[in-house]
Amino acid sequence: MKIRDCGFIGPSGPALREGPATTVQKLLVFQQNGSGENKIRGIRTHGQNLFELGIISVESSVPAVLDDSGEYLPSDFQADLVLDYLKHPDLSHDLAVMCQNRGIPLVASGKKTRVQGVFTPMICCALSRDRRLGCYGDHFGAPEFAIEIEGERIQKITVLRGAPCGASWEAAARVAGLPVEEAAVRMGLEVQFFCTADPAGWDPMYGKSPVHLAAEFHRAALCRAIEAGDRSEKQRAG
Repeated sequence: MKIRDCGFIGPSGPALREGPATTVQKLLVFQQNGSGENKIRGIRTHGQNLFELGIISVESSVPAVLDDSGEYLPSDFQADLVLDYLKHPDLSHDLAVMCQNRGIPLVASGKKTRVQGVFTPMICCALSRDRRLGCYGDHFGAPEFAIEIEGERIQKITVLRGAPCGASWEAAARVAGLPVEEAAVRMGLEVQFFCTADPAGWDPMYGKSPVHLAAEFHRAALCRAIEAGDRSEKQRAG
């Protein structure tokens, strides 16, 4: 087990602590053999200096069936929110129980657990808003966009809330400037390119892979933003 503490994250790092006091949410990430690195980078890049990030990495091999997770998970930890990117189901289950006992909210995207109080969206960008998620839930989860339309083109896209892997921001940068009628489809295609989910993880319930689901969520979110932008433009014209 390897523990890393990334401290205060964001474009300018610790220097920003010298400014006005800011409520920083303490996130603790559990990953296995680098499974959460893409999300860590995304949170660091797009977290707007609002998170203190600790990382616990399981880098040794784990038996197929695990009776005791004590060798791999810390016996005591504190955080405002825990993110589970572990691959081993026994580790994820034991982590969920530990978080439940400590009253710490846990996000375990794509996991199937019977432990109550765990947020288990099908994919990271399907996470709904919930006050228990704090600042993380305001910035990351199901995508939300605000757009500015000029003529028949999208002049600007602002990501209000996006995928922790950063795909929402990367795709939005590619879509800005496109004709409105092309933008939603292109958003879905671009998200598939930047999404870091496992495309082999086919979901029989939805008949799509996580990558295709992410594309659909982003396409639908941009459609809603376009509709809202059209209404605002008509109100200004009226």
